[in-house]
Amino acid sequence: MWFEKTFTDTRKGSFKILCNKFGFQAIRQKGSHVTITNGSIYVTVPLKEIRVGLLGVILRDCSVTREEFLKEV
Repeated sequence: MWFEKTFTDTRKGSFKILCNKFGFQAIRQKGSHVTITNGSIYVTVPLKEIRVGLLGVILRDCSVTREEFLKEV
């Protein structure tokens, strides 16, 4: 398994990594979801614990490889 944990907390980890290391910015929030963009890609990310499968989908939608993401974790 490429990710050790079953769940990840996007408020503390994944969301901040995408914004700080990969050039994404939060543009709006509605409830427990935030939409982030890098200018050409728009992705909605939940602000709660997510499973590994959803994290993989978010990374794919952001055009970030697993290896690139794991280097930043």
